[in-house]
Amino acid sequence: MWCEAYKTGCALTVKVTPRASRAAVLGAEEGWLRVALTAPPVDGKANEAARRFLAEALGVPRGDVRLISGQTARLKRFALPLSPAEAQARLAQLC
Repeated sequence: MWCEAYKTGCALTVKVTPRASRAAVLGAEEGWLRVALTAPPVDGKANEAARRFLAEALGVPRGDVRLISGQTARLKRFALPLSPAEAQARLAQLC
């Protein structure tokens, strides 16, 4: 499951595609949410772009989106202060 309960909210498992022509949620696949980002995968730029994109897409402050694993990998986990059902509903509107 790409969205599950985690501490005080939920954790999203995201597979990032860097250097895309536009930032977008490309849909849910088995075990992760695929997200395209325009940022390159160097010096943490893609991580920061993913945090910004998820915060904006989900309507939460950027500081509330924390990268909990996958600092240097394409598959990343982010913690959010939303319930899993609420996060899934908000992201479903973008797909």
